[in-house]
Amino acid sequence: MAENNEFIREVNEDYRRDKVAEIWRRYSGVIIAVAILVVAGVGGWRYWQTAQRNAAEAASQQFDEANRLARDGKVAEADKAYEVLGTQGPAGYRLLARFRSAAETAKRDPAAGAGAFDAISGDTALGDGLRDLARLRAALIRLDLPDPAPALASLQSLAAGSPFRFTAREMLGLAALKNGQYDEAGRWFDQLNMDPETPQNLRQRIEVYVALVAGGPVTVTQAKPEPAAPPPPITR
Repeated sequence: MAENNEFIREVNEDYRRDKVAEIWRRYSGVIIAVAILVVAGVGGWRYWQTAQRNAAEAASQQFDEANRLARDGKVAEADKAYEVLGTQGPAGYRLLARFRSAAETAKRDPAAGAGAFDAISGDTALGDGLRDLARLRAALIRLDLPDPAPALASLQSLAAGSPFRFTAREMLGLAALKNGQYDEAGRWFDQLNMDPETPQNLRQRIEVYVALVAGGPVTVTQAKPEPAAPPPPITR
């Protein structure tokens, strides 16, 4: 019985060897090609990872250098550095360079800076959150321009449901408060109070704003001048 089992085992092993040899004869070319593709794919993936890491490190250095030039007041050089990074850098740094360049432009020319943020907000390749952030930055700049109407319209749009609705409502309330529109300011501050997602630090500021709204306009009454004292008697 043991001899029969040993014989069967040897037959099975011979059969498996023959099948493997047959498969190798028929498909050896395909197997070798697949193996080469796997090795090449792994090597290519690692090369791509290394290239991406090196590009990110170089872009980080370029971004830091552009920021340093801006801090040092070297405007033309900083603008050039941001422009190069904004067109040739990795995707993340391209976007950072565009935002930073627009912010630096706004320091020198608010209208031009707002226009630069408008260009970012109009880029349909970006996500809605980034485009809304650019719209917010442009609106905040325009609030201090002679005609704040475009800024207010943009803020009202953002206040409706954007992730930046908290800042938009706060700015709208402050703008109304500044213009003496106390009812309007109160409505914006009430929206912030009723929104369960309003950040806690903003709620603390809202308490101050609401107190200012409740106080209403400050009226200054002019005090009546006291009657002049009679002249001293003339002594001879």
